[in-house]
Amino acid sequence: MLAQQSIVQRPHPTCDASVESKKMKFSISTIYASIAWLLLCPWMPELSAADSDRPNIVFIFSDDHAVNAISAYGGPLAEAAPTPNIDQIAREGALFQNSFCANSICGPSRACILTGKHSHKNGFMRNDGKGFDSSQWTFAKSIQAAGYQTAIIGKWHLKTDPVGFDYWEILPGQGHYYNPVFLQMDGSQKKFEGYVTDLTTDKSIDWLQQRDKDKPFLLMCQHKAPHRTFAPALRHLGTLDDVEIPEPATLFDNYANRSATLAKNEMEIDRHMTWAYDLKLRDDERGDLKLPSFRNYGTPEYNRMTSEQRAQWDAHFAPKNAEFVRDYRAGKINHRQMVQWKYRRYAQNYLETVKAVDDSVGRLLKYLDDNDLADNTIVIYSSDQGFYLGEHGWFDKRWMFEESFKMPFVIRWPGMIKPGSRPEALIQNIDYAPTFMECAGLPIPDEVQGHSLMPVLRDSSAKVRDSLYYAYYELGEHAVPQHFGVRTKNHKLFYLPATNEWQMFDLNKDPNELVNVYHNPEYSAVRTQLSQEYERLRREFEAPNY
Repeated sequence: MLAQQSIVQRPHPTCDASVESKKMKFSISTIYASIAWLLLCPWMPELSAADSDRPNIVFIFSDDHAVNAISAYGGPLAEAAPTPNIDQIAREGALFQNSFCANSICGPSRACILTGKHSHKNGFMRNDGKGFDSSQWTFAKSIQAAGYQTAIIGKWHLKTDPVGFDYWEILPGQGHYYNPVFLQMDGSQKKFEGYVTDLTTDKSIDWLQQRDKDKPFLLMCQHKAPHRTFAPALRHLGTLDDVEIPEPATLFDNYANRSATLAKNEMEIDRHMTWAYDLKLRDDERGDLKLPSFRNYGTPEYNRMTSEQRAQWDAHFAPKNAEFVRDYRAGKINHRQMVQWKYRRYAQNYLETVKAVDDSVGRLLKYLDDNDLADNTIVIYSSDQGFYLGEHGWFDKRWMFEESFKMPFVIRWPGMIKPGSRPEALIQNIDYAPTFMECAGLPIPDEVQGHSLMPVLRDSSAKVRDSLYYAYYELGEHAVPQHFGVRTKNHKLFYLPATNEWQMFDLNKDPNELVNVYHNPEYSAVRTQLSQEYERLRREFEAPNY
Protein backbone atom coordinates (compact mmCIF):
# COMPACT_ATOMS: atom_id res chain seq x y z
CA MET A 1 0.00 0.00 0.00
CA LEU A 2 1.32 3.45 -0.88
CA ALA A 3 0.64 4.71 2.61
CA GLN A 4 3.34 2.41 3.94
CA GLN A 5 6.08 4.13 1.95
CA SER A 6 8.19 6.94 3.35
CA ILE A 7 7.28 9.82 1.06
CA VAL A 8 8.66 13.28 1.66
CA GLN A 9 8.95 16.50 -0.31
CA ARG A 10 12.68 16.92 -0.75
CA PRO A 11 14.46 20.27 -0.97
CA HIS A 12 15.86 21.25 -4.33
CA PRO A 13 19.19 19.42 -4.30
CA THR A 14 22.73 20.44 -4.92
CA CYS A 15 25.72 18.22 -4.50
CA ASP A 16 26.47 19.85 -1.12
CA ALA A 17 23.09 20.29 0.52
CA SER A 18 23.12 22.79 3.36
CA VAL A 19 22.63 21.75 6.96
CA GLU A 20 19.56 23.96 7.09
CA SER A 21 18.01 22.13 4.11
CA LYS A 22 18.68 18.77 5.70
CA LYS A 23 17.08 19.93 8.96
CA MET A 24 14.07 21.25 7.05
CA LYS A 25 13.67 17.94 5.23
CA PHE A 26 13.71 16.09 8.55
CA SER A 27 11.37 18.46 10.36
CA ILE A 28 8.62 18.48 7.71
CA SER A 29 8.93 14.87 6.57
CA THR A 30 6.13 13.66 8.81
CA ILE A 31 3.79 16.39 7.60
CA TYR A 32 4.43 15.64 3.95
CA ALA A 33 4.18 11.92 4.45
CA SER A 34 0.75 12.45 5.98
CA ILE A 35 -0.35 14.67 3.12
CA ALA A 36 0.92 12.11 0.60
CA TRP A 37 -0.94 9.33 2.38
CA LEU A 38 -4.21 11.28 2.24
CA LEU A 39 -3.57 12.18 -1.38
CA LEU A 40 -2.75 8.70 -2.57
CA CYS A 41 -4.85 6.52 -0.28
CA PRO A 42 -7.11 4.28 -2.41
CA TRP A 43 -10.33 5.29 -0.67
CA MET A 44 -9.83 9.02 -1.28
CA PRO A 45 -11.72 10.45 -4.31
CA GLU A 46 -9.61 11.27 -7.35
CA LEU A 47 -8.69 14.87 -8.00
CA SER A 48 -10.01 16.35 -11.22
CA ALA A 49 -8.25 18.76 -13.53
CA ALA A 50 -10.70 21.41 -12.35
CA ASP A 51 -9.13 21.25 -8.88
CA SER A 52 -5.81 22.61 -10.12
CA ASP A 53 -3.86 23.77 -13.13
CA ARG A 54 -1.64 20.72 -13.10
CA PRO A 55 0.12 20.39 -16.44
CA ASN A 56 -0.33 17.54 -18.86
CA ILE A 57 2.83 15.59 -19.71
CA VAL A 58 3.71 14.21 -23.14
CA PHE A 59 6.88 12.14 -22.93
CA ILE A 60 8.18 11.19 -26.39
CA PHE A 61 10.87 8.56 -26.10
CA SER A 62 12.95 6.82 -28.73
CA ASP A 63 15.56 4.09 -28.65
CA ASP A 64 19.28 4.61 -29.38
CA HIS A 65 18.92 8.17 -30.67
CA ALA A 66 22.35 9.79 -30.47
CA VAL A 67 22.61 13.49 -29.67
CA ASN A 68 24.79 13.77 -32.80
CA ALA A 69 21.70 12.83 -34.82
CA ILE A 70 19.62 15.71 -33.44
CA SER A 71 20.35 18.93 -35.27
CA ALA A 72 19.47 21.16 -32.31
CA TYR A 73 22.58 19.80 -30.58
CA GLY A 74 24.69 21.17 -33.40
CA GLY A 75 26.75 18.06 -34.01
CA PRO A 76 28.58 17.09 -37.21
CA LEU A 77 25.42 15.61 -38.76
CA ALA A 78 23.20 18.63 -38.11
CA GLU A 79 23.24 19.93 -41.67
CA ALA A 80 23.09 16.50 -43.29
CA ALA A 81 20.10 15.24 -41.34
CA PRO A 82 18.10 18.00 -39.63
CA THR A 83 15.37 17.17 -37.11
CA PRO A 84 13.14 20.26 -37.29
CA ASN A 85 10.35 19.06 -35.00
CA ILE A 86 12.60 17.93 -32.18
CA ASP A 87 14.47 21.18 -32.69
CA GLN A 88 11.19 23.05 -32.22
CA ILE A 89 10.87 21.68 -28.68
CA ALA A 90 14.39 22.88 -27.93
CA ARG A 91 13.77 26.26 -29.53
CA GLU A 92 10.56 26.82 -27.58
CA GLY A 93 11.94 25.34 -24.37
CA ALA A 94 15.24 23.98 -23.10
CA LEU A 95 17.97 21.75 -24.50
CA PHE A 96 20.03 20.08 -21.78
CA GLN A 97 23.64 19.97 -22.90
CA ASN A 98 24.84 17.50 -20.28
CA SER A 99 22.17 14.82 -20.11
CA PHE A 100 23.31 11.26 -19.34
CA CYS A 101 21.99 7.78 -18.65
CA ALA A 102 22.79 5.69 -15.59
CA ASN A 103 23.23 2.42 -17.52
CA SER A 104 23.54 2.57 -21.31
CA ILE A 105 21.24 -0.25 -22.34
CA CYS A 106 17.56 -0.31 -23.29
CA GLY A 107 15.56 -2.01 -20.51
CA PRO A 108 17.68 -0.81 -17.58
CA SER A 109 17.45 2.79 -18.78
CA ARG A 110 13.65 2.56 -18.87
CA ALA A 111 13.59 1.11 -15.37
CA CYS A 112 15.75 3.99 -14.14
CA ILE A 113 13.29 6.46 -15.64
CA LEU A 114 10.22 4.84 -14.08
CA THR A 115 11.71 4.52 -10.60
CA GLY A 116 14.21 7.34 -10.30
CA LYS A 117 16.69 4.77 -8.99
CA HIS A 118 19.92 3.25 -10.24
CA SER A 119 19.75 -0.23 -11.75
CA HIS A 120 20.97 -2.09 -8.68
CA LYS A 121 18.18 -0.49 -6.64
CA ASN A 122 15.29 -1.01 -9.07
CA GLY A 123 16.43 -4.56 -9.81
CA PHE A 124 16.54 -4.31 -13.62
CA MET A 125 20.28 -4.38 -14.14
CA ARG A 126 20.50 -6.03 -17.58
CA ASN A 127 18.27 -6.84 -20.53
CA ASP A 128 18.45 -10.59 -19.99
CA GLY A 129 17.12 -10.44 -16.43
CA LYS A 130 13.83 -11.77 -15.10
CA GLY A 131 11.85 -8.63 -15.81
CA PHE A 132 10.83 -5.40 -14.13
CA ASP A 133 9.51 -5.69 -10.57
CA SER A 134 6.20 -3.89 -11.03
CA SER A 135 5.38 -4.03 -7.32
CA GLN A 136 7.87 -1.23 -6.60
CA TRP A 137 7.08 2.47 -6.68
CA THR A 138 7.03 4.25 -10.03
CA PHE A 139 6.10 7.81 -10.87
CA ALA A 140 3.33 6.49 -13.14
CA LYS A 141 1.60 4.82 -10.17
CA SER A 142 1.65 8.00 -8.11
CA ILE A 143 0.54 10.25 -10.94
CA GLN A 144 -2.27 7.87 -11.82
CA ALA A 145 -3.41 7.68 -8.19
CA ALA A 146 -3.43 11.47 -8.02
CA GLY A 147 -6.01 11.77 -10.78
CA TYR A 148 -3.94 11.82 -13.96
CA GLN A 149 -4.98 9.67 -16.89
CA THR A 150 -1.95 7.65 -17.89
CA ALA A 151 -1.03 5.80 -21.07
CA ILE A 152 2.06 4.15 -22.51
CA ILE A 153 2.15 3.18 -26.17
CA GLY A 154 4.99 1.63 -28.15
CA LYS A 155 8.21 0.09 -26.91
CA TRP A 156 8.21 -1.07 -23.28
CA HIS A 157 10.97 -3.70 -23.19
CA LEU A 158 10.65 -4.58 -19.50
CA LYS A 159 9.12 -8.07 -19.88
CA THR A 160 6.39 -7.70 -17.24
CA ASP A 161 3.16 -5.83 -18.09
CA PRO A 162 2.98 -2.09 -17.43
CA VAL A 163 1.46 -1.04 -14.10
CA GLY A 164 0.29 2.46 -13.27
CA PHE A 165 -1.26 3.07 -16.67
CA ASP A 166 -4.96 3.37 -17.47
CA TYR A 167 -4.17 2.31 -21.02
CA TRP A 168 -1.25 0.53 -22.59
CA GLU A 169 -0.50 -1.01 -25.95
CA ILE A 170 3.08 -2.17 -26.28
CA LEU A 171 5.49 -3.96 -28.57
CA PRO A 172 6.61 -7.43 -27.50
CA GLY A 173 10.33 -7.32 -26.76
CA GLN A 174 12.13 -5.19 -29.34
CA GLY A 175 9.15 -5.17 -31.68
CA HIS A 176 9.38 -4.89 -35.47
CA TYR A 177 9.56 -1.97 -37.86
CA TYR A 178 7.21 -3.36 -40.49
CA ASN A 179 3.72 -4.70 -39.85
CA PRO A 180 4.35 -5.00 -36.11
CA VAL A 181 2.46 -6.84 -33.41
CA PHE A 182 1.20 -4.88 -30.40
CA LEU A 183 0.36 -6.54 -27.08
CA GLN A 184 -3.08 -5.60 -25.77
CA MET A 185 -4.23 -5.10 -22.19
CA ASP A 186 -6.36 -8.25 -22.36
CA GLY A 187 -3.29 -10.35 -23.11
CA SER A 188 -3.98 -10.75 -26.82
CA GLN A 189 -1.68 -9.78 -29.67
CA LYS A 190 -2.73 -7.84 -32.75
CA LYS A 191 -0.78 -7.34 -35.93
CA PHE A 192 -1.09 -4.03 -37.78
CA GLU A 193 -0.03 -3.27 -41.32
CA GLY A 194 2.25 -0.28 -41.61
CA TYR A 195 5.38 1.23 -40.12
CA VAL A 196 5.89 1.00 -36.39
CA THR A 197 6.79 4.66 -35.76
CA ASP A 198 3.69 5.83 -37.60
CA LEU A 199 1.48 3.28 -35.87
CA THR A 200 2.79 4.22 -32.43
CA THR A 201 1.98 7.84 -33.20
CA ASP A 202 -1.45 6.98 -34.58
CA LYS A 203 -2.30 5.05 -31.43
CA SER A 204 -1.01 7.85 -29.20
CA ILE A 205 -3.16 10.45 -30.95
CA ASP A 206 -6.17 8.12 -30.85
CA TRP A 207 -5.75 7.81 -27.10
CA LEU A 208 -5.53 11.58 -26.75
CA GLN A 209 -8.75 11.89 -28.70
CA GLN A 210 -10.61 9.38 -26.56
CA ARG A 211 -9.31 10.37 -23.11
CA ASP A 212 -11.46 12.01 -20.42
CA LYS A 213 -10.93 15.66 -21.25
CA ASP A 214 -11.75 16.77 -17.71
CA LYS A 215 -8.56 15.25 -16.32
CA PRO A 216 -4.86 15.99 -16.77
CA PHE A 217 -2.92 13.31 -18.62
CA LEU A 218 0.44 11.61 -18.91
CA LEU A 219 1.17 10.12 -22.32
CA MET A 220 4.36 8.13 -22.88
CA CYS A 221 4.77 7.69 -26.65
CA GLN A 222 7.75 5.34 -26.97
CA HIS A 223 9.31 4.44 -30.30
CA LYS A 224 11.31 1.42 -31.39
CA ALA A 225 13.27 3.61 -33.78
CA PRO A 226 16.08 4.13 -34.50
CA HIS A 227 17.15 0.87 -32.84
CA ARG A 228 19.00 -1.71 -34.89
CA THR A 229 18.14 -2.91 -37.62
CA PHE A 230 17.83 0.70 -38.77
CA ALA A 231 14.96 0.16 -41.21
CA PRO A 232 13.60 3.48 -42.56
CA ALA A 233 9.99 4.17 -43.44
CA LEU A 234 9.43 3.55 -47.15
CA ARG A 235 8.71 7.24 -47.76
CA HIS A 236 12.16 8.15 -46.44
CA LEU A 237 14.22 5.65 -48.44
CA GLY A 238 16.72 7.57 -50.51
CA THR A 239 16.07 10.98 -48.98
CA LEU A 240 19.77 11.22 -48.10
CA ASP A 241 21.10 9.71 -51.33
CA ASP A 242 22.58 12.99 -52.49
CA VAL A 243 23.60 14.29 -49.07
CA GLU A 244 27.18 14.18 -47.86
CA ILE A 245 27.30 12.41 -44.50
CA PRO A 246 30.55 13.39 -42.80
CA GLU A 247 32.70 10.66 -41.31
CA PRO A 248 33.58 10.94 -37.61
CA ALA A 249 37.19 11.79 -36.84
CA THR A 250 37.61 8.52 -34.96
CA LEU A 251 36.09 6.17 -37.57
CA PHE A 252 39.48 4.46 -37.86
CA ASP A 253 40.36 4.51 -34.16
CA ASN A 254 43.21 2.06 -33.47
CA TYR A 255 42.30 1.78 -29.74
CA ALA A 256 45.82 2.69 -28.63
CA ASN A 257 46.54 4.40 -25.29
CA ARG A 258 43.53 2.79 -23.59
CA SER A 259 42.46 -0.62 -22.35
CA ALA A 260 43.19 -3.53 -24.68
CA THR A 261 39.55 -4.49 -24.09
CA LEU A 262 38.41 -1.93 -26.66
CA ALA A 263 39.93 -3.79 -29.59
CA LYS A 264 38.07 -6.94 -28.53
CA ASN A 265 34.60 -5.39 -28.68
CA GLU A 266 32.21 -6.89 -31.21
CA MET A 267 30.61 -3.66 -32.37
CA GLU A 268 32.93 -2.45 -35.09
CA ILE A 269 31.44 -1.26 -38.35
CA ASP A 270 34.46 -2.87 -40.01
CA ARG A 271 34.32 -6.40 -38.57
CA HIS A 272 30.95 -6.88 -36.89
CA MET A 273 28.18 -5.40 -38.99
CA THR A 274 26.21 -8.09 -40.78
CA TRP A 275 25.56 -7.85 -44.50
CA ALA A 276 21.85 -8.58 -44.62
CA TYR A 277 20.64 -7.60 -41.15
CA ASP A 278 22.54 -4.31 -40.85
CA LEU A 279 23.66 -3.34 -44.34
CA LYS A 280 20.62 -4.54 -46.33
CA LEU A 281 22.61 -6.68 -48.77
CA ARG A 282 20.75 -9.98 -48.87
CA ASP A 283 22.36 -13.35 -49.61
CA ASP A 284 20.41 -13.67 -52.85
CA GLU A 285 21.82 -10.32 -53.99
CA ARG A 286 25.41 -11.37 -53.25
CA GLY A 287 25.16 -14.60 -55.17
CA ASP A 288 28.40 -16.57 -54.88
CA LEU A 289 30.38 -13.49 -53.91
CA LYS A 290 32.49 -14.17 -50.82
CA LEU A 291 32.50 -11.25 -48.40
CA PRO A 292 34.18 -11.05 -45.00
CA SER A 293 31.37 -11.77 -42.56
CA PHE A 294 30.76 -11.95 -38.83
CA ARG A 295 27.31 -13.43 -38.25
CA ASN A 296 24.14 -13.83 -40.26
CA TYR A 297 20.94 -12.73 -38.56
CA GLY A 298 18.89 -12.90 -41.73
CA THR A 299 16.37 -10.30 -42.90
CA PRO A 300 13.56 -10.23 -40.30
CA GLU A 301 12.07 -6.93 -41.42
CA TYR A 302 12.15 -7.79 -45.13
CA ASN A 303 10.47 -11.10 -44.35
CA ARG A 304 7.55 -9.28 -42.68
CA MET A 305 6.85 -6.96 -45.60
CA THR A 306 3.93 -7.20 -47.96
CA SER A 307 4.70 -7.62 -51.66
CA GLU A 308 4.01 -3.93 -52.21
CA GLN A 309 6.38 -2.93 -49.41
CA ARG A 310 9.09 -5.23 -50.72
CA ALA A 311 8.77 -3.72 -54.18
CA GLN A 312 9.48 -0.24 -52.83
CA TRP A 313 12.32 -1.51 -50.67
CA ASP A 314 13.92 -3.34 -53.59
CA ALA A 315 13.52 -0.35 -55.89
CA HIS A 316 15.75 1.59 -53.50
CA PHE A 317 18.33 -0.97 -52.41
CA ALA A 318 18.65 -3.40 -55.35
CA PRO A 319 20.46 -1.05 -57.81
CA LYS A 320 22.84 0.18 -55.10
CA ASN A 321 23.60 -3.36 -53.96
CA ALA A 322 24.22 -4.52 -57.52
CA GLU A 323 26.67 -1.66 -58.06
CA PHE A 324 28.55 -2.53 -54.87
CA VAL A 325 28.78 -6.23 -55.85
CA ARG A 326 30.12 -5.32 -59.30
CA ASP A 327 32.73 -2.96 -57.86
CA TYR A 328 33.85 -5.46 -55.25
CA ARG A 329 34.17 -8.25 -57.82
CA ALA A 330 36.24 -5.92 -59.99
CA GLY A 331 38.63 -5.18 -57.12
CA LYS A 332 37.70 -1.52 -56.97
CA ILE A 333 37.09 -1.49 -53.20
CA ASN A 334 40.02 -1.76 -50.82
CA HIS A 335 39.70 -2.33 -47.08
CA ARG A 336 39.49 1.34 -46.12
CA GLN A 337 36.90 1.99 -48.81
CA MET A 338 34.92 -1.01 -47.57
CA VAL A 339 34.73 0.50 -44.08
CA GLN A 340 33.68 3.82 -45.57
CA TRP A 341 30.98 2.11 -47.67
CA LYS A 342 29.65 0.29 -44.60
CA TYR A 343 29.67 3.50 -42.58
CA ARG A 344 27.82 5.40 -45.29
CA ARG A 345 25.19 2.66 -45.67
CA TYR A 346 24.73 2.37 -41.89
CA ALA A 347 24.60 6.12 -41.25
CA GLN A 348 22.13 6.74 -44.05
CA ASN A 349 19.77 3.99 -42.90
CA TYR A 350 19.99 5.21 -39.31
CA LEU A 351 19.40 8.85 -40.14
CA GLU A 352 16.55 8.05 -42.51
CA THR A 353 14.98 5.96 -39.73
CA VAL A 354 15.16 9.01 -37.45
CA LYS A 355 13.11 11.02 -39.94
CA ALA A 356 9.90 9.17 -39.06
CA VAL A 357 10.56 9.82 -35.36
CA ASP A 358 10.87 13.52 -36.09
CA ASP A 359 7.65 13.33 -38.12
CA SER A 360 5.97 11.79 -35.08
CA VAL A 361 7.10 14.65 -32.86
CA GLY A 362 5.66 17.12 -35.36
CA ARG A 363 2.32 15.32 -35.45
CA LEU A 364 2.02 15.33 -31.67
CA LEU A 365 2.97 18.99 -31.42
CA LYS A 366 0.36 19.81 -34.04
CA TYR A 367 -2.29 17.86 -32.16
CA LEU A 368 -1.56 19.85 -29.01
CA ASP A 369 -1.78 23.12 -30.96
CA ASP A 370 -4.98 22.17 -32.78
CA ASN A 371 -6.70 21.15 -29.54
CA ASP A 372 -5.63 24.11 -27.39
CA LEU A 373 -3.46 21.91 -25.19
CA ALA A 374 -0.01 23.32 -25.90
CA ASP A 375 0.00 26.03 -23.22
CA ASN A 376 -0.59 23.61 -20.35
CA THR A 377 1.34 20.60 -21.60
CA ILE A 378 4.93 19.71 -20.86
CA VAL A 379 6.51 18.08 -23.90
CA ILE A 380 9.74 16.12 -23.53
CA TYR A 381 11.84 14.36 -26.12
CA SER A 382 14.47 11.89 -24.96
CA SER A 383 15.98 8.51 -25.77
CA ASP A 384 17.06 5.59 -23.60
CA GLN A 385 20.76 6.26 -24.26
CA GLY A 386 23.07 7.52 -26.93
CA PHE A 387 24.57 5.53 -29.78
CA TYR A 388 27.78 5.27 -31.78
CA LEU A 389 27.48 6.60 -35.31
CA GLY A 390 30.95 5.49 -36.37
CA GLU A 391 32.80 7.16 -33.50
CA HIS A 392 35.66 4.87 -32.46
CA GLY A 393 34.67 2.79 -35.49
CA TRP A 394 31.62 1.53 -33.59
CA PHE A 395 27.88 1.08 -33.67
CA ASP A 396 25.79 0.18 -30.59
CA LYS A 397 26.14 1.70 -27.09
CA ARG A 398 26.98 0.33 -23.55
CA TRP A 399 30.27 2.12 -22.90
CA MET A 400 30.68 5.11 -20.61
CA PHE A 401 32.31 6.96 -23.48
CA GLU A 402 30.43 10.13 -24.29
CA GLU A 403 28.57 9.04 -27.44
CA SER A 404 26.63 6.30 -25.64
CA PHE A 405 26.65 7.81 -22.15
CA LYS A 406 24.99 11.01 -23.33
CA MET A 407 21.27 10.98 -24.03
CA PRO A 408 19.11 13.74 -25.49
CA PHE A 409 16.77 15.71 -23.26
CA VAL A 410 14.76 18.62 -24.65
CA ILE A 411 11.70 19.97 -22.87
CA ARG A 412 9.05 22.61 -23.54
CA TRP A 413 6.80 24.07 -20.84
CA PRO A 414 5.23 27.39 -21.86
CA GLY A 415 5.27 29.97 -19.09
CA MET A 416 7.81 28.03 -17.03
CA ILE A 417 10.86 27.47 -19.24
CA LYS A 418 12.52 30.36 -21.01
CA PRO A 419 12.54 29.57 -24.75
CA GLY A 420 15.95 28.76 -26.14
CA SER A 421 17.47 27.79 -22.80
CA ARG A 422 20.56 25.58 -22.88
CA PRO A 423 21.24 24.43 -19.32
CA GLU A 424 24.69 23.06 -18.56
CA ALA A 425 23.60 21.18 -15.42
CA LEU A 426 24.68 17.54 -15.13
CA ILE A 427 21.47 15.52 -15.25
CA GLN A 428 20.67 11.82 -15.48
CA ASN A 429 17.67 9.68 -16.37
CA ILE A 430 17.07 8.91 -12.68
CA ASP A 431 16.03 12.57 -12.49
CA TYR A 432 12.97 12.15 -14.72
CA ALA A 433 10.72 10.51 -12.12
CA PRO A 434 11.19 13.14 -9.40
CA THR A 435 10.80 15.87 -12.02
CA PHE A 436 7.46 14.47 -13.17
CA MET A 437 6.34 14.20 -9.57
CA GLU A 438 7.14 17.81 -8.78
CA CYS A 439 5.63 19.00 -12.05
CA ALA A 440 2.40 17.29 -11.01
CA GLY A 441 2.59 18.81 -7.52
CA LEU A 442 3.30 15.49 -5.82
CA PRO A 443 5.79 14.55 -3.10
CA ILE A 444 8.89 12.53 -3.94
CA PRO A 445 9.57 9.23 -2.16
CA ASP A 446 12.70 8.99 -0.05
CA GLU A 447 13.84 5.94 -2.02
CA VAL A 448 14.24 7.98 -5.22
CA GLN A 449 17.91 8.60 -5.95
CA GLY A 450 17.47 11.20 -8.67
CA HIS A 451 16.78 14.90 -8.26
CA SER A 452 13.95 17.02 -9.56
CA LEU A 453 14.99 19.28 -12.42
CA MET A 454 12.48 21.96 -11.49
CA PRO A 455 15.20 24.36 -10.22
CA VAL A 456 16.84 24.19 -13.67
CA LEU A 457 13.54 24.57 -15.49
CA ARG A 458 12.96 27.78 -13.53
CA ASP A 459 16.55 29.00 -13.87
CA SER A 460 18.74 27.45 -16.55
CA SER A 461 21.89 28.42 -14.63
CA ALA A 462 20.96 26.26 -11.62
CA LYS A 463 23.07 23.25 -10.70
CA VAL A 464 21.76 19.78 -9.87
CA ARG A 465 24.92 17.91 -8.88
CA ASP A 466 28.70 17.97 -9.28
CA SER A 467 29.17 14.41 -10.50
CA LEU A 468 27.39 11.43 -12.07
CA TYR A 469 27.62 7.72 -11.27
CA TYR A 470 27.53 5.12 -14.04
CA ALA A 471 27.18 1.34 -13.92
CA TYR A 472 27.01 -1.20 -16.76
CA TYR A 473 26.07 -4.73 -15.71
CA GLU A 474 25.55 -6.74 -18.93
CA LEU A 475 27.48 -9.99 -19.19
CA GLY A 476 29.47 -9.96 -22.39
CA GLU A 477 27.00 -8.75 -25.02
CA HIS A 478 29.06 -7.28 -27.88
CA ALA A 479 32.05 -8.25 -25.71
CA VAL A 480 31.69 -5.02 -23.72
CA PRO A 481 32.78 -5.70 -20.12
CA GLN A 482 31.06 -4.53 -16.97
CA HIS A 483 32.39 -1.17 -15.83
CA PHE A 484 31.56 1.49 -13.25
CA GLY A 485 32.54 5.11 -13.13
CA VAL A 486 32.16 8.76 -12.26
CA ARG A 487 31.95 11.83 -14.48
CA THR A 488 32.39 15.44 -13.47
CA LYS A 489 32.16 18.51 -15.65
CA ASN A 490 35.71 18.11 -16.94
CA HIS A 491 36.86 14.55 -16.25
CA LYS A 492 35.81 10.94 -16.30
CA LEU A 493 37.03 7.86 -14.43
CA PHE A 494 35.82 4.28 -14.78
CA TYR A 495 36.89 0.86 -13.58
CA LEU A 496 36.88 -2.48 -15.42
CA PRO A 497 36.80 -5.25 -12.79
CA ALA A 498 37.46 -8.10 -15.24
CA THR A 499 40.89 -6.72 -16.12
CA ASN A 500 41.44 -4.60 -12.99
CA GLU A 501 41.95 -1.49 -15.12
CA TRP A 502 41.17 2.17 -14.59
CA GLN A 503 40.47 4.53 -17.47
CA MET A 504 40.56 8.30 -16.96
CA PHE A 505 40.02 11.09 -19.49
CA ASP A 506 40.44 14.84 -19.63
CA LEU A 507 37.24 15.83 -21.42
CA ASN A 508 38.43 19.35 -22.20
CA LYS A 509 41.78 18.46 -23.74
CA ASP A 510 40.67 15.10 -25.12
CA PRO A 511 36.95 15.26 -26.01
CA ASN A 512 37.22 12.12 -28.18
CA GLU A 513 38.62 10.17 -25.20
CA LEU A 514 41.64 8.79 -27.00
CA VAL A 515 44.23 8.90 -24.21
CA ASN A 516 43.93 7.31 -20.79
CA VAL A 517 45.64 9.64 -18.32
CA TYR A 518 45.10 7.54 -15.20
CA HIS A 519 48.82 6.80 -14.82
CA ASN A 520 49.99 10.23 -15.96
CA PRO A 521 51.69 11.91 -12.96
CA GLU A 522 50.44 15.30 -14.11
CA TYR A 523 46.92 14.11 -13.24
CA SER A 524 47.68 12.65 -9.82
CA ALA A 525 45.61 15.27 -7.99
CA VAL A 526 42.68 14.82 -10.38
CA ARG A 527 42.95 11.04 -10.05
CA THR A 528 42.76 11.29 -6.28
CA GLN A 529 39.78 13.62 -6.42
CA LEU A 530 37.89 11.43 -8.89
CA SER A 531 38.68 8.27 -6.96
CA GLN A 532 37.34 9.79 -3.78
CA GLU A 533 34.21 11.02 -5.53
CA TYR A 534 33.69 7.62 -7.11
CA GLU A 535 33.81 5.92 -3.72
CA ARG A 536 31.54 8.57 -2.21
CA LEU A 537 28.90 8.00 -4.87
CA ARG A 538 29.09 4.24 -4.46
CA ARG A 539 28.46 4.68 -0.74
CA GLU A 540 25.64 7.16 -1.30
CA PHE A 541 23.86 4.91 -3.79
CA GLU A 542 24.70 1.72 -1.87
CA ALA A 543 26.20 0.22 -5.01
CA PRO A 544 26.98 -3.51 -4.92
CA ASN A 545 30.49 -4.93 -4.89
CA TYR A 546 31.93 -5.96 -8.24
